[in-house]
Amino acid sequence: MGLTSHKVLALAVLFAVALFLGTVLLWPRLAHRTWRSVGGRVGLLLLTQVAVFAAVGLAANQAFGFYATWADLFGQEKGQGVVRDHDVAGNGGPVQVVSRQGVGGQAGERASLGGQVQKVDVVGRTTHIATAAYVYLPPEYFQPRYAHRAFPASVVLTGYPGTAQALVKGLRYPQTARAEAAAGRMQPMILVMLRPTVAPPRDTECVDVPGGPRTETFFAKDLPDEIGARYRTAGKWGIVGDSTGGYCALKVAMHHPGVYGAGAGLSAYYEAPSDPTTGDLFHGDRAARDRADLMWSLDHLPPPGTSLLVTSSKQGESNYRRTQEFIGKVKSPTRVSSIILDSGGHNFNTWRREIPATLQWLSRRLT
Repeated sequence: MGLTSHKVLALAVLFAVALFLGTVLLWPRLAHRTWRSVGGRVGLLLLTQVAVFAAVGLAANQAFGFYATWADLFGQEKGQGVVRDHDVAGNGGPVQVVSRQGVGGQAGERASLGGQVQKVDVVGRTTHIATAAYVYLPPEYFQPRYAHRAFPASVVLTGYPGTAQALVKGLRYPQTARAEAAAGRMQPMILVMLRPTVAPPRDTECVDVPGGPRTETFFAKDLPDEIGARYRTAGKWGIVGDSTGGYCALKVAMHHPGVYGAGAGLSAYYEAPSDPTTGDLFHGDRAARDRADLMWSLDHLPPPGTSLLVTSSKQGESNYRRTQEFIGKVKSPTRVSSIILDSGGHNFNTWRREIPATLQWLSRRLT
């Protein structure tokens, strides 16, 4: 049974409840001062707490999508994937569709009415990075009258570690985009949803790591090129993400305005951290480190011709002060917008409150 299986969660809850009841029932028998009784009480308490912690952890993982599999949880996903060359005529290209389902989760839903989410494998021709993604195609994409129309497209990134599936089920990007377009508040848009961690378990912070994964190049060139060759995408792209994904979105839009006309960072930070999950990203290259610092970029590099959106909360977010500082540093021709909530934490509930307005903003910037 998979890590995100409802059966696993149910078993964990039942085990925790059973241990709790067993502790209550057995406690009178262990109410002695012998080492066996003391050891029994300690063991029951310890097992009960571990079981409760495991149940709560599994429930939180299902709600927020931190880890997708047991291997992901225990850090056993270490490869970048296997590069498959599909250039032979008739065998498809670097984007392979793995599965299709309706936005409501059912395979039988009519795509021309509700849109479709396709799970794809993407292989970058330049970086040879291979990763999975979910592509949301709006209902109009399948309707005959739009058969020759190209649609605006945006990359959607999770935080770290995150799972691409969380963008579909937890943050509900496809469902929100469909509802906003149906209400006339945004234009129909293709969404390419994936996590920025393209070389798990390492957190590359969307940096071209010397001797390692060229993650920034993958998002700046390979991903829009390969998706654009497979689907009817139009013009400059948008990019949006939360937390680590938000930092990546802002950085990629700022560094590559010719590709990305808009970038939105939900609860983003503004420079790449250095910790055990990232390892040595820059190998002593101060210029590369400075370039990855968005505040430094605003101060020292020519302002890019792109639009940026940043979000924060006056209470509950640690990036509020830095976000205000970032806004103050932006110079024309860069355009900057913000969503500042009165309160809201660094979590899915806050981001779900910001996503509708963010998608509307992207739609306007990509018109």
